[in-house]
Parts: sequence; C-alpha cells; structure tokens
Amino acid sequence: MITYQKLTKAQLDTFIQMRIRQLREEGATEDIDLVPALLDYYDRHMADGTFVSWLAMDGDKIVGTSGMSFVEKPPYFSCPSGRLGLLSSMFTDPDYRRMGIAKELLSRVVEEARNYGCGCVQITASDMGVLLYTDFGFKKNGNFMQYNF
Repeated sequence: MITYQKLTKAQLDTFIQMRIRQLREEGATEDIDLVPALLDYYDRHMADGTFVSWLAMDGDKIVGTSGMSFVEKPPYFSCPSGRLGLLSSMFTDPDYRRMGIAKELLSRVVEEARNYGCGCVQITASDMGVLLYTDFGFKKNGNFMQYNF
C-alpha cells in the first residue's frame, strides 16, 4: 500500500539521488557532482519554509517524489500576490508508474502552494509530464525563456 508523507532531513540523501536520476532520465548529461549544491539548497529552504516535498512511500522505500519552491516577484496581473510556486522533482520509480502516484503528489504540493499564498504554480515539464499537468489544469505558456551564465 502506498502512503504519503512530507520529506524529512533524514530522507534527503535518497531524495537527492532520486532527483539526479530524474534529471538523467530527462536527458541531462552534465557530469558534475550536484549533490553538495542540492544538499545546501534543500537544507536552507526546508529550514526557512520555502521548499516543501511530499513523498510516496511503499513501506520504507521512497517510490515517488515532488517538490515545490516558493519565490516572490513583484506582483503582476496574472499573479497579483507576486508569490509563485515552482514545481520540481516530480518523479515516480518506473515500477510504480501509472498508479496515480504522480497525480496525488501533485495535488499535495499544489495545495501547499495555495496555502503559502501563491497566485500560480509554474513548471518546465518533461515530455512525459505534459499529459499529467494538462489533465490537472496547467496551461502552456510558450514565453518561457532562459539565459545561462
């Protein structure tokens, strides 16, 4: 039976390994050690309440992950609070896919964003995730651009 719980500091090592597995599955090829940077990020943002994650558990095994980072920008018309939820870390172990786990995790972290006062939630979706997010009610925004240093 699958149960759901919030990520704790004790589970961070496994969570980070799953995050890296997700990035690789989505096509990342960079060969740097991302673990220290991820550990630093999650430590700081879990402590100040600007990152939350729900996990799907099969006994003691993490089989699904989610993440929501809370950021604030100057308010704008489609988000008058200026508070945004940035969805990340949506990953389900391949052996547990097509069981509704991702939808349940998504519902829980979107509710966290609503409770935090976010006016919207944004994600850069993988090809695999597009159907999940569309079914949930996400709309495509073709204006997303990124500049890397």
